[in-house]
Amino acid sequence: MRILVTNDDGIHAPGLRCLEEIAGQLSDDVWVVAPETDQSGVSHSLSLNDPLRLRQAGEKRFAVKGTPSDCIIMGIRHILKDHGPDLVLSGVNRGQNVAEDVTYSGTIAGAMEATILGVKAIALSQAYGIGGRANVKWHTAAQHGAPTVRRILDVGIEPGILVNVNFPDCEPDDVKGLAVAAQGVRNQALLSIDARMDGRGNPYFWLAFAKARFEPGHGTDLKAIADGFISVTPLRLDLTDEPTLTRYAQALA
Repeated sequence: MRILVTNDDGIHAPGLRCLEEIAGQLSDDVWVVAPETDQSGVSHSLSLNDPLRLRQAGEKRFAVKGTPSDCIIMGIRHILKDHGPDLVLSGVNRGQNVAEDVTYSGTIAGAMEATILGVKAIALSQAYGIGGRANVKWHTAAQHGAPTVRRILDVGIEPGILVNVNFPDCEPDDVKGLAVAAQGVRNQALLSIDARMDGRGNPYFWLAFAKARFEPGHGTDLKAIADGFISVTPLRLDLTDEPTLTRYAQALA
């Protein structure tokens, strides 16, 4: 099995090294094509107005000055054009990609682009908690990553579907198992604007989530990782809402 690995945190990210280790447990034919710099939050964007710069960063390792979607296209249609990958793994993202995150995440977008190009794809993310970004438990993803991917592949991934996997913020031995979960919904009342002033007295702003108690919905990815489970959520490329489609067809046709 040939595996193509990408991420959105950049070619030097510790999560990418973690994912390379996971992929190495699944295959001896692992290729890396990742962004040159951090591309977190770029979603499914493409670099249409700038050239893509490609740099070889090691054996079977390449950096692209572009987005995760650019990386997947370069990997499949250029670097591996004569023998494409059988599987794309995207991540391991620093921080969870659950609920509305999936619409913003470059990690998810890498898997999504692979799915569009007809390659099975899984996105993987490692949640972190009060310890912050400096205390991510990469060893939890490293220990459970390959077994989780194997189980998903054994069940199968249908065309047009990608799989979103999130590892909880706990020690590997404290993981309670896998939970197949729906995409959750956050309390958007917690979203806020942090307004500040720079040294010249000019305003600038940060997007922020206020810290408050929030009870995630039962059966969701948010709930699964909060309870110590690895969340597994299948996502569709087809965003059509069938009930509304039917209602509109009856009312507007």
